[in-house]
Amino acid sequence: MGTALSESDFTRLRDLRASRPGAIADALAARTRREVLRGDGRIFIVAADHPARGALAVGTDPTAMANRYELLDRLAIALSRPGVDGVLGTPDIIDDLAALGLLDDKIIVGSMNRGGLRGAAFEMDDRYTGYDVASMAAAGIDFAKTLIRVNLADPATAPTLEATARAVTEAAAAGLPIMLEPFMSRWVDGRIVNDLTADDVILSLSIAAGLGASSAYTWMKLPVVPDMERVMASTTMPTLLLGGDSGADPDETFAAWEDALTLPGVRGLTVGRTLLYPPDGDVAAAVDTAARMVHPSVLSRAS
Repeated sequence: MGTALSESDFTRLRDLRASRPGAIADALAARTRREVLRGDGRIFIVAADHPARGALAVGTDPTAMANRYELLDRLAIALSRPGVDGVLGTPDIIDDLAALGLLDDKIIVGSMNRGGLRGAAFEMDDRYTGYDVASMAAAGIDFAKTLIRVNLADPATAPTLEATARAVTEAAAAGLPIMLEPFMSRWVDGRIVNDLTADDVILSLSIAAGLGASSAYTWMKLPVVPDMERVMASTTMPTLLLGGDSGADPDETFAAWEDALTLPGVRGLTVGRTLLYPPDGDVAAAVDTAARMVHPSVLSRAS
């Protein structure tokens, strides 16, 4: 894998964080912003919100995302590729990228983050621990994102739904698009498992779609599952497809995305580990393959 950032870039980043922390807000305020939808009306977002929820594994490597410098370099490569519209991250990731000057003309999706960490006794207590709507509006963040795990056997689901409804209401009032990533979840042998049948995805998105006092700014972020046509027939909300882990065969994964991208209502992809940590290590090639799926007409004209 090639590199996009140098040691001097990282030295400046560390020095800025230590001696001029206010410069991060300045960098966010000064960046060139763009419309969320433009041109072909589709968007491709690279996701990097995994570390803050304790998800450092990729495939069989339990600490693949632990090295922050390597992650930032992979993100810099991805953001430099044509057809990449933006990045999804928690404040620590977004602040690093802003300080490095990598967010001009990019959509920033701010992760509100989930508090229920994988493997914890409190895993279903998904209170939000990252961005809130007020801080995103103040910082010029373009889009909000939440994860909503609905576990009908766990009472911690109720406050999660309430907090999400409040976030949707606040986002709509601020004119901030908000992306909801819902799952039906359950406890299995002491761990949480997300159910990924079409019926379960339809149930989860139906619950999520009704949250808040207005759905005008609500988007969906959904997994690609069998019978995706029926899933998309259950919502009128603009939808981005999520990528998941990179444990699956890349060719099968890309083929499933390509098919689902043709469905009405699907506006693009939000993918992280599959592209940032591809099996062959070629981040640029993996990102380019996904970008061509999302923006085929735009990229064909550019080539």
